[in-house]
Amino acid sequence: MELQWSDSLSVGNALMDSDHRNLFGMIGTVDHALRSGNPQILSQAFQRLVVCVGIHFANEERLAQAIDLPFDNHKRLNLYLQQELEYMRSELDAKDGLWSESAVEHFSHSLRNWMAAHLGRDERLLKPVLSAQPYDLRP
Repeated sequence: MELQWSDSLSVGNALMDSDHRNLFGMIGTVDHALRSGNPQILSQAFQRLVVCVGIHFANEERLAQAIDLPFDNHKRLNLYLQQELEYMRSELDAKDGLWSESAVEHFSHSLRNWMAAHLGRDERLLKPVLSAQPYDLRP
């Protein structure tokens, strides 16, 4: 099942929505690379995802600071999500392309759940505050 962006996922800020759309695409790329069985392609795709997640989380923090929003708890959640991604990446790297179909499904499902947790649980906490700001507000 592919992740698909919809306006219902908007958190009320153009930068955050753009980041999330990009992350959806990158998760799709990682999923495709995982299914290809090519460890080099997967490693590159996962590395791009990890970098973009770091950029996104930094954007979130700067935006929270710009609107004087307490961010410590959200920052801890983001750190936990980054650690989950790093764990997934290390597990996949250790398999060196020798992934069973069940492993492919497990990691694919885990990535979708990771994104769903970020949007559904973590970002929804920011939505009421961000929606009260101009949509194009940038940190």
